[in-house]
Amino acid sequence: MKILVINSGSSSIKYQLFDIDRKAVMTAGIVERIGLADSRIKHKVFRDGKPQEVVKALAVRNHEEGLEHVAALISDPEIGVISDPGEITAVGHRVVHGGERFSDTTIIDQEVIDVVRELIPLAPLHNPANLEGIEVAMRIFPAATQVAVFDTAFHQTMPAQSYRYAIPNRFYAEERIRSYGFHGTSHLYVTKAAAKYLGLPRAETNLITAHLGNGASITAVRGGQSVDSSMGFSPLPGLMMGTRSGDLDPAIVFYMGGKLGMSLAEIDRTLNKQSGLLGIAGSSDVRDVQDRMAAGEADAQLALDMYTYRIKKYIGAYMAALGRVDALVFTAGVGENSAFIRRRACEGLENLGIAIDAAKNEGAIDGVTEIQAEDSAIKVLVIPTNEELEIAIQTRDICKAVDQ
Repeated sequence: MKILVINSGSSSIKYQLFDIDRKAVMTAGIVERIGLADSRIKHKVFRDGKPQEVVKALAVRNHEEGLEHVAALISDPEIGVISDPGEITAVGHRVVHGGERFSDTTIIDQEVIDVVRELIPLAPLHNPANLEGIEVAMRIFPAATQVAVFDTAFHQTMPAQSYRYAIPNRFYAEERIRSYGFHGTSHLYVTKAAAKYLGLPRAETNLITAHLGNGASITAVRGGQSVDSSMGFSPLPGLMMGTRSGDLDPAIVFYMGGKLGMSLAEIDRTLNKQSGLLGIAGSSDVRDVQDRMAAGEADAQLALDMYTYRIKKYIGAYMAALGRVDALVFTAGVGENSAFIRRRACEGLENLGIAIDAAKNEGAIDGVTEIQAEDSAIKVLVIPTNEELEIAIQTRDICKAVDQ
């Protein structure tokens, strides 16, 4: 079964084509800077495990043209991997916000499209682009089953005590203002991988999963299900991130608007695009900030102190919430690649049963990798995430369930 996974952004389309029965990536790429004069496509073909990259600079006016180029590339006589786009059985779409309507992967029909459109106010930066990707894919690949995989779905198991805010009931009853959680596809993928590695049924596995990338979130997993997560009504709260502030006193927003005269748009841009590591250290890239810290920059030192302290606080809070923790899991770009961040986030947690082995932590990460010390009561795992593969697997599973 060949499944195309699409992650449609406001000015880009990321894609991967899977031979899902072998869990193998056939081709992958990104259409960048859609609508601009310098748009281009980076396209990789995987043959015998070796990628062959093609970069094409061409005018891509909109998402429809972008997907048309993708369809042409994957079926190109010279560099293509299929003879015809009709060979694609299904298209799996990453959709950021599914609200309370969707707690699982869903085959897309007009009702699903209408609900995703209704949810745009909850994810104004993401859902419109996701929706455009869906509608374009339905035209470009009309024979394929279109499937939505929601970032929020994994967190729909959170109890009300976790997802409700202490504001008047009418805001939840009428506007559904609550915590939704995000990065759910990644948290689910590493939850399943950790349970398998630990030799535990997923329903008996308790974890703390830390997805640390430019966006970052941490989730408490009890019995294989999300019971709390650091992101909330939007992806803004929780951990300090590359450009997002994470948790802050909501009165700061009133001060920015009232005392400083900032517009809502300016406040939104400040907290989402100009804060986090960028706001404190001048760079949103952890690697750059670590280099600046090594060069003696005080702001870089402060930024990393703040970044890792927030992670540590959430680990402690979720240990208290879960009671029993089988493993702490680090994943995503920073979580998988920064031994420094992992070490600093776990320092001082020895009394809670978490201790890092320095040599293991600095060593190569190959699949599921243990980095805890011998006397650590709780395993500490680094698990490379694969959201695209998880989307492809869920797409395959729902297509097979419908066919039965």
